[in-house]
Amino acid sequence: MKSIKTKLKVNNQQKTILAKHAGVARHAYNWGLETCIKEYQETQKRPSAITLHKRLVAEVKSINPWYYEVSKCAPQQALRNLERAFKNFLAIPKRGFPKFKKKGKKDSFYLEGSIKIIQGNYIKLPRIGIVKTYEILPSVPVKNVTISKRVNDWYISFKYDYDDRPNPTAKERDIIGVDVGINALATCSDGTKFANVKAYKQAKKRLTRYQRRVNKKESGSKNRVKAVKKLASSHKKVADIRADTLHKLTTWLAKNHSTIVIEDLNVSGMLTNHKLASAIADCGFYEFKRQLTYKCEWYGSELVIADRFYPSSQLCSHCGQKQKMPLHKRTYECTACGFTADRDFNAAVNLENYVHQ
Repeated sequence: MKSIKTKLKVNNQQKTILAKHAGVARHAYNWGLETCIKEYQETQKRPSAITLHKRLVAEVKSINPWYYEVSKCAPQQALRNLERAFKNFLAIPKRGFPKFKKKGKKDSFYLEGSIKIIQGNYIKLPRIGIVKTYEILPSVPVKNVTISKRVNDWYISFKYDYDDRPNPTAKERDIIGVDVGINALATCSDGTKFANVKAYKQAKKRLTRYQRRVNKKESGSKNRVKAVKKLASSHKKVADIRADTLHKLTTWLAKNHSTIVIEDLNVSGMLTNHKLASAIADCGFYEFKRQLTYKCEWYGSELVIADRFYPSSQLCSHCGQKQKMPLHKRTYECTACGFTADRDFNAAVNLENYVHQ
């Protein structure tokens, strides 16, 4: 399966009907969670999603006619999501007990049925009609979609079947080692460097200013709502810049190289360093690895992950001498053969040589 997520180009009327669907899904989820809590306290049992939906039709829809203004799929899937949330809580306690949903936070809903892609960038949705997208959609049958909201924008996402055989592209290089870091996002063994945009660092002062404005506004006022939207829009911009940079980097690596070698970084452990945690989180190391994994499958490349304890930064890429390299030292100077190179480039070359060991 492949998936796609793209922004919708909607008018005010469509925004209203989308918001109604998200509101019904949220109401059904919260009603189901409240019902489950009460019933468990009384009987020590939790009703299933099917039982909850039958009760929803009998008890809730009859007194809330606005449920009939939207697709029945939205509340049905919301109750299925609630059941999955309880199962995750019981299987993995650290996931936490299901929480009540709040308007404006992670608004989304699910649709299925007569969905059809028209002329590339139009999609027909049940109870909503024809909606335009900003990107060309693949000409494939679509069984169901999820529509979600981020700040003031609506997005549509869905999965579709595709040929599971890789679609290899012409490669410019057989093997390349990639060392990710803070100063440069990625340093490759062929000498290519990708700058770290440091999206959060660049926007930190602006985000702090917007956060201060939110704190000064009276709770519940319209001005506070406006300030919150402005703050959320700035955070979204930071996330979009980071995602765009990572997508461009991982696509270039997967399309143009047969074998890509990266380190198995302990990102969780690195984030415990409070002096570097913000800078490390701003790079998106985990997302880099995740994207590279599935894109290598798409483009017929091989991803090799070096052992976590492989000393790529401490080895001399010229003679193999191993020596300590503190973080502040940015140039590798070999005490055995006199070889000198940029610290990150030396590590990238060692990663390229890793596959020959």
